[in-house]
Amino acid sequence: MATQKTWHEKHHASLSFGGRVADAVANGMGSWKFIILQTVLVLLWMGLNLVGFMFHWDVYPFILLNLLFSTQAAYAAPIIMMSQNRQNERDRMHAEQDYKTNKDAKQEIEALTIKLKSLEVDKLDKIIEMLQEQRNNSTKKNLAN
Repeated sequence: MATQKTWHEKHHASLSFGGRVADAVANGMGSWKFIILQTVLVLLWMGLNLVGFMFHWDVYPFILLNLLFSTQAAYAAPIIMMSQNRQNERDRMHAEQDYKTNKDAKQEIEALTIKLKSLEVDKLDKIIEMLQEQRNNSTKKNLAN
């Protein structure tokens, strides 16, 4: 039996390979794990260059490290922006789906309200009819006595 896909599943299935990579990069770079790992690597880089007596591959003021950070920022910013654009698209799709669901629910509630009012009117009509019959029967009995 085939189950119907949710809008989340449909949106995820529609992502391109680049979109999935951008989301994965944005998720990774936006984590504490990444911040901590990058901090450890920078401290290690700087420490090894400061205490290395024979070979300094990046002497103070760490121009190569700055170049690596600039390159990382140059690539990370547009990738993160692509991911944010997709998040905005997901949010828009979600809002549209919520609106459609709310609209459908409103129509169903209105239809049920009309049906309930109809049932109430029918019940009241039957009660009034039964009371009139009972009054007519009482009147007949009183006239017969």
